[in-house]
Amino acid sequence: MTAAIIAALNILTKPLGEVSGCNDQISKEEALLSALQANRDVLLQRLNSDYSLQEARRLREDVMAGATWLLNDTEDVTWGFVQECLLLLLSLARHLSAELKRFRQTSAPSAKLRTPEMAPPLPPDVLSFTQQKTVGAALQFVVSLGLCPYLAPGVGVTLGHRSAFATMVEKIVCVQTAVVTPHHLLTTTTTLLDFAELSSLATLVFTRHLGDVMAALCQLGYQPQQSKASSTKDVQVLSEEERRNIQEALQSLLVKVYQPVVIKELLILQGGAKQSGPIGSSSGSKSRTAPGWLRRLCGQLLSERLMQPNGVQAVVRAILEGGTGGESDWKKCDSIAKILTVCPQQSASADTYYKQVCFQILELLHLKDKLTAQQFQCVATRATLYLVQEKTSFAQPYLLVPLLDPLYRCITATDDVHCQVAVEEWEMTQCVEDINKIWVVGNSPSAPLFRALEEVLPVVFTLFCFTKQNFANLRSPCQDILLWYLRHAETSGVLSLLRQLSGLHCQKNDVATGFHFTPGSNGGVQLSWKDSCSDEDDALYEKLSGEQLRLECLTHLLAELKDSDVPGDFFLALLQELTSWTAVAAEEEEEDGQQLAISAMTLLEVEQQQQSQADRQGHTLALLQVLAIMVESLQHTVILRKSIQVVDFIVALLQRACIGLFQANGVIFGNPIDNQTLSMGMGLVATLLSGPQLSAEVYSSMSRLLQPLGTLSQQHPELFVQELASNLRAVIATHGAYRPDNLTTSASPGSKDSEMLPKSDSLPSMKRNTIKKKKAQPFPPSLLSVNNNLKQSHIKQPASSGDSVAGETSRSSTAFSDLLLEACDPDIPTRAFALRHLTQLMHSRDQETVQAQEKVLILFLENLEHEDSFVYLSAVQGLASLADSYPERILERLLKDFQHGPSLSTSKKDRSLEFRLKMGEVLMRASRAMGSLACSSLSQLTLSETRGTPWTVRQPIAGHM
Repeated sequence: MTAAIIAALNILTKPLGEVSGCNDQISKEEALLSALQANRDVLLQRLNSDYSLQEARRLREDVMAGATWLLNDTEDVTWGFVQECLLLLLSLARHLSAELKRFRQTSAPSAKLRTPEMAPPLPPDVLSFTQQKTVGAALQFVVSLGLCPYLAPGVGVTLGHRSAFATMVEKIVCVQTAVVTPHHLLTTTTTLLDFAELSSLATLVFTRHLGDVMAALCQLGYQPQQSKASSTKDVQVLSEEERRNIQEALQSLLVKVYQPVVIKELLILQGGAKQSGPIGSSSGSKSRTAPGWLRRLCGQLLSERLMQPNGVQAVVRAILEGGTGGESDWKKCDSIAKILTVCPQQSASADTYYKQVCFQILELLHLKDKLTAQQFQCVATRATLYLVQEKTSFAQPYLLVPLLDPLYRCITATDDVHCQVAVEEWEMTQCVEDINKIWVVGNSPSAPLFRALEEVLPVVFTLFCFTKQNFANLRSPCQDILLWYLRHAETSGVLSLLRQLSGLHCQKNDVATGFHFTPGSNGGVQLSWKDSCSDEDDALYEKLSGEQLRLECLTHLLAELKDSDVPGDFFLALLQELTSWTAVAAEEEEEDGQQLAISAMTLLEVEQQQQSQADRQGHTLALLQVLAIMVESLQHTVILRKSIQVVDFIVALLQRACIGLFQANGVIFGNPIDNQTLSMGMGLVATLLSGPQLSAEVYSSMSRLLQPLGTLSQQHPELFVQELASNLRAVIATHGAYRPDNLTTSASPGSKDSEMLPKSDSLPSMKRNTIKKKKAQPFPPSLLSVNNNLKQSHIKQPASSGDSVAGETSRSSTAFSDLLLEACDPDIPTRAFALRHLTQLMHSRDQETVQAQEKVLILFLENLEHEDSFVYLSAVQGLASLADSYPERILERLLKDFQHGPSLSTSKKDRSLEFRLKMGEVLMRASRAMGSLACSSLSQLTLSETRGTPWTVRQPIAGHM
């Protein structure tokens, strides 16, 4: 039966070979009409005479009996041809539906007879490729002759915009008939919908003709039409019931079909036929925009599609599917994002619309398909940025809060969830990745984004510190988020955040008390309940190590900001804060001295005073710790990268020097650190002023130096400092117009007290100045021999043939001798600085230091037993540098001391274990610095030293190394 109907359709739609042979346009149209009529006549003759088509004729007659729309006596050739196509298509649909019904009823019993190797039976509604081709040709004739010609101007894509043959087909249809007989369009559309009731046949209709069917339904159901009273007798008007049925059919069709395809067709209908004419035509067809009623209707239908579940994803797929990812696709992404930010007029309320859309926008960020995820994430990012900027009141509760919810829960977690994980691993990973996509990749700084991110940045930093200590896949995204904020936020907000992260301010919005981050099972991080530590020492160690880790991570972030002023601004802000705290401390001490004795104070007043002093001292120590780590970890090119920042740094240094003068009332205490600070500041000013032509901006910033320089020129007890400060102040005040001759001389290395000033090519990386020596101090007995040797070596210094060379040699020898003397100074900073300077000289292979390496070795060994960590760590570093530079001679001595204890006569034997631990640290650092060379050197030394020595003596060394 199916084959008979397909054969009838094949007869009706056989190729029109004679049309292609005509050259004249009029003859082509006449030939087409003749071919259509001829094919119809042949079909009717074959149905009556051919026995194989009897079943097809019977089904056709059954359909004709119920077809109220059939016109038997029509003189329109094209409509008569369309009617025959519709009759055969309906016959095929009814036959396949009946066969499929019987198949479903009989398929269950026959399932018992199947074997595992047998394929399931094929449903009867499945057509072969050839049969599908025949049915597709019939559908194309129906749409081209019975649907498209009856569409109003601007509704759908007309035949003239499809092909040259379609243009000829359009001309043979009587346009006047299309206007006065809208039931032809209604008949074609409803028949196609009936034919598409079967899913296998619906695929044939809607894969190629969905847009035409939707255009017809829109016109029939929603086009404004003349009232029956005002219409002429020749014009047929659809009834309200027919229009209502058509509207229901359109809504049913829109729900059934794949939503991205529906949205794409609605967008085409809304834009109208704007394509150019077909290839080969004499002139392009005029563009026809869609009428107003159709544009409004399509906008409403699109809004309904958008408001449905996964509607946003359907819109994105409709526009972007099949794209190449080029610039045009990125522009489409931006256009879609702008569309999503506008609430449609058809929406019940803006709150309802944004609540549904924002949730779907967040879902776009979590697609797993790599082929489409990039474009979908671009749409989501752009839409989020537009919503945050233009619809902040809706974006905050419906977009930003759900996105940042896992980090908010890290702050507000309570102990009632200690039996379970407070924030799951996948939640944390998804949240951090979403922040990275929107803030970092989107890279559109705005005040709402900054405010939302600032609330959770302390948690992100704590998470970053955890990932630096443990392997986790969130390290890079956390670092990118923090660096993005530090680069783009306002300076005031950045400095406030850095103070909070460094521990100088109370850490708000950090991880909730009692919780901590733990590694996840998939390489991520989760927030879990933290068991309390019973041991106070362990708790203190954990706290101190955590603070140290946070500072190291903070300096790591600042080191990444190589092209930013943030590190320098933060460093200068801390210096100014330290200066202000010093001034406040001096004022409070002065006030405390004028107050009554403690005996006259109440207990509450005493407690408050003590607590205030403790808080002030604790904050000052925290400031010093942060400054020390920044100076030690960051290069000068990162901290001070601009001349203005250098000036700010000098202002802070000179202000601290002036405060020291006020506290001392003009008396010099002899603190080498303060003297060196003042020397460095004055040298920097002289170097800046002796450089190339300075800009007006630099001179303007240097005007802040006038007051502290004036104070130094009047109140400093040293005449040289007064004179230099006065000269520098004069140069700054005149913007370089007045420049004394001795200014550059004072800044040069060969002048008097030149050690106080830096060279012009060393700004701001200067050499450390030699510390001014105190009065004679008693030395430890074990170092008397070293001091005597130093004096003798200094006296026996041979003179050179040239005066200048002799002068330089004398100054170099004096500086080296001073370093050796300062390495024995009771003042801890002085001693530690001298040891570190000697280490640098040894590392750079200074000739005089190399010749006196035995003396330097004794100094390092002596200071290795010092109780202060600042001193003995400097000695550890010096011994490691000696062992790295001269392993043949130094390693043997170090190994002996490690095996048998300290070899110096003045060493404390009861502390030999502590000494060996420190020596082990020296050997470990030396072995790391030497690399593979350490193995061969140590093995040779061990063999040469321990010949005849039991292996048990050497075993501790090997185990430690």
